[in-house]
Amino acid sequence: MRADGPTEEPPFDPLALSAAELPRIAARVPVPSYERGVVNSGIMHFGVGGFHRAHQAMYLDALLTAGASPDWGVCGVGVLPADRAMQTVLADQDHLYTLVQKHADGAYEASVIGSIIDYMYAPDDAEAVVRRLADDSTKIVSLTITEGGYAIDDVTGRFNPQAPGIPGDLVTDATPRTVFGLVTAALERRRRERRAPFAIMSCDNLQGNGALAREAFSAFAELRDPHLGTWIREHVRFPNSMVDRITPVTTDEDRAEIGARFGINDQWPVVCEPFTQWVLEDSFELSRPPLEEAGVQLVTDVAPYELMKLRLLNASHQGLCYFGYLCGYTYAHEAALDPMFRRFLRSFMDREATPSLDPVPGVDLAAYKAELIERFSNPQIRDTIARLCAESSDRIPKWVVPVIRYQLSVGGPIDYAAAIVASWARYAEGVDEHGQPIEIVDRRRDEVMARAARQRTDPTAFLKSPELFGDLASDERFVEAYLGALRSLHRHGARRTIEALAYGETLIEPAGIQP
Repeated sequence: MRADGPTEEPPFDPLALSAAELPRIAARVPVPSYERGVVNSGIMHFGVGGFHRAHQAMYLDALLTAGASPDWGVCGVGVLPADRAMQTVLADQDHLYTLVQKHADGAYEASVIGSIIDYMYAPDDAEAVVRRLADDSTKIVSLTITEGGYAIDDVTGRFNPQAPGIPGDLVTDATPRTVFGLVTAALERRRRERRAPFAIMSCDNLQGNGALAREAFSAFAELRDPHLGTWIREHVRFPNSMVDRITPVTTDEDRAEIGARFGINDQWPVVCEPFTQWVLEDSFELSRPPLEEAGVQLVTDVAPYELMKLRLLNASHQGLCYFGYLCGYTYAHEAALDPMFRRFLRSFMDREATPSLDPVPGVDLAAYKAELIERFSNPQIRDTIARLCAESSDRIPKWVVPVIRYQLSVGGPIDYAAAIVASWARYAEGVDEHGQPIEIVDRRRDEVMARAARQRTDPTAFLKSPELFGDLASDERFVEAYLGALRSLHRHGARRTIEALAYGETLIEPAGIQP
């Protein structure tokens, strides 16, 4: 259902979202037309959050609605303490939730999604999770566990056995607590019983996410049992994928707005932009859902699409967020509507990011880049700058640093990408341009803030982290561009710095001048 414009008075009393209320809710918004009681969880998904529910679960709901096999429902799995809240809400609502697409013209388009049929919180009963994963009904294990959830070192590309939670799961006969422990325990049962393994499908924003997942799970398994590790490398499929849909964090205002516009009392709805894309490598050992019938692009090589999205959309979000925060913006659309930011972002995409891409079949890159800026500018999404600034140490090395390395290798321009890194370094000082504290959300928070705190006397302190930047601190051309931007941020502020970048002014000052 599409609702245009804000609603001052609720048109009807809100109904609590539940299976029993679906017949009444159906008069207000589309609801599942399939019989959810016969749907099976052929997919076990780790990391049920806003993005999964706005994306993969939505595609599967569309397939079930169109009459696809009932084997393609989802059982969510939570492993972190924060996942308890999702378990509780979904259980209260019979695993239903409202998905609302916010159009730039102010219209809201809502539907109730029913493809998630169960949710298991692993700390309650890890053995039950392993049994369900090991059952032949599970054909795919999918993941949205964040960019940092794979315990892969950004510089070496190797699995880190000391990552949080991993050492405990490597103890003989330990109860598995992590996604690695749970999944490999189930795969070990299948191997022992000579049954085919499920596919592991990463849907995180990582280049070669399937290949990284293969490295992480096989390396973990090898530390437990070398034979299991070899079997996983040889027999388990890890399809690569590219996923895209801007999905901000759900707020109390969203809950109230959905109640007012659509008459649904949903404890944890999902709001998102209308745009959605999923490009998936068609590589599965067992059967898979007919995702192409729901608009998914099934391809033999995802890499060109991955690079396009990571280096144009994700890297541009990083270009927008730190400068945007320091300029005083709260929401992404506010910065994206600023002509200087638009010019800066398009220049970064055109001059530095696009040359680093491989040819992308069937995509008009000029149109894609123009559409990105319009998507960022959608005032209805209200995606916060703070959300885009979070977990930077998992994002900058994967989305921006590769652009820098490519351009350095070919002698190309690096001013914009170097300035993005510098804007992060300035933001990581934890104090804005008015002396107000910045809340830094990052798993490496203490480290990055400590390095940022030293950079006014040691200008390259922030770069001297091999885990984040490799050897970039020793590259003279990069350091010169980076320090030019950092000095400008300290001397002139974010707005003057991005203005200079947008209009092609040089930021490089004579050597020896301290910021």
